[in-house]
Amino acid sequence: MDGSTSESRIERMKRLSESARMLPKTPGVYLMKDAEGRVLYVGKASSLRSRVGSYFITSTDLGPKKQPMLELVAYFETIDCEGEWEALLTEARLIKDIRPRFNSLLTDDKTFPYLVVTMRDEFPAVYITRQPSEPQYKGARVFGPFTSVYALRESIQLLQRVFKYRTCTLDIKADDPRNSHFRPCLLHAIGQCTAPCANRITTDDYRNDIDHFLRFINSKRSVMLRELRTEMIRAAEQREYERAAALRDQIKAIERLDDRQPQFKSGGADDWQPEVTVFSGDPSKGLQSLQRTLGLEKPVRAIEAIDIAHLQGGETVGSKVAFIDGRPFKEGYRRYNIRTADNDDYMAIREVVSRRYRDAGQGNELYPDVILIDGGLGQLHAALQAFEQLDVQPPMVISLAKREELIYTQSKTEPIRLGRQNPGLKLCQAIRDEAHRFAQHYHHILRRKQVLEE
Repeated sequence: MDGSTSESRIERMKRLSESARMLPKTPGVYLMKDAEGRVLYVGKASSLRSRVGSYFITSTDLGPKKQPMLELVAYFETIDCEGEWEALLTEARLIKDIRPRFNSLLTDDKTFPYLVVTMRDEFPAVYITRQPSEPQYKGARVFGPFTSVYALRESIQLLQRVFKYRTCTLDIKADDPRNSHFRPCLLHAIGQCTAPCANRITTDDYRNDIDHFLRFINSKRSVMLRELRTEMIRAAEQREYERAAALRDQIKAIERLDDRQPQFKSGGADDWQPEVTVFSGDPSKGLQSLQRTLGLEKPVRAIEAIDIAHLQGGETVGSKVAFIDGRPFKEGYRRYNIRTADNDDYMAIREVVSRRYRDAGQGNELYPDVILIDGGLGQLHAALQAFEQLDVQPPMVISLAKREELIYTQSKTEPIRLGRQNPGLKLCQAIRDEAHRFAQHYHHILRRKQVLEE
């Protein structure tokens, strides 16, 4: 449908808006074109009708770089996709091939995120990088570039629930004797990694999962499901029941891909019920904000927080809570009855840190991405003193002081002051408050037990 040269701007925008209202509310990719049929812009959408229609509202402001495009758009075309992941990949391929004028991100001096799968590794890892040509990625399968690192990161986390690939930087060898003593990270505990680091999966089975992941990237979801069901039936007929069960689980996970709420396991920590399962705002935005604030290269996925509680000069107890992708992970909650200190917060923090991270400090476990200490500079220094006694150091330790809500870090002498509405600060506050509630809860259990025994 070509635009007429005699058509006014108002008439053209009205026509395009009416066309957009006819689009389906499904994921897909859209191509904005001029009257000559040249592609001006390629974009993706979780709902084609909503996203494309938003361009043709009178008040639309696309910013200084994209706003001029609206004067040139004569019509648009769309490509339906089976899911947001397929839309993300299709957008990347089209932009790479066509290089549209208004996809300026790929024509300026910036670098863009790529997806790499390190096929030369015995247990291939899946990474997001802006430098896919670096030596460590030699021989890797590379996909991209992508326009949105946020969308790519979210998709990789989502697909990790299905194919359970590793995203760590460990150098893992199947015959390494240290594997039998290694403690898998929290992603294994929530069923998002098969833990080759601890010999929880064979090389062949892990490779099968990676092959399925690559096939998923290169085909439609419906095609992949059909292939997996055929594999499952064949495995069952050959009495390979464990393999058939693993394939069945992958099929179910692919069918649930549109369900964004992580399915964390229950258990641990007595009858504790986390107060907050979804924070005000988007946890993903909080994690991204925190990553920028702390200057971390890798995304923040696992956060643990430590708090110390006292009651009327009596028992001193510590707590450790764990959060994955911004949500509580109950199995990672721990309580500590302090043995070496009475009312000394600093000694108590040093004890909890030493007891909790001893295995990580000996190289037998991965640290979380961020360790959050409840308190100010003194509490942070106490934690860092405990870490200094360990051979392997954590990636990032911070403390969050009450009242002024300042963030102290191991790498800066001055505290970081963030606005009260900063999503990273709000995430840290929620995690710290959860650690405090959990410590107080344990304290009340001990006091109640003491009263009953008197």
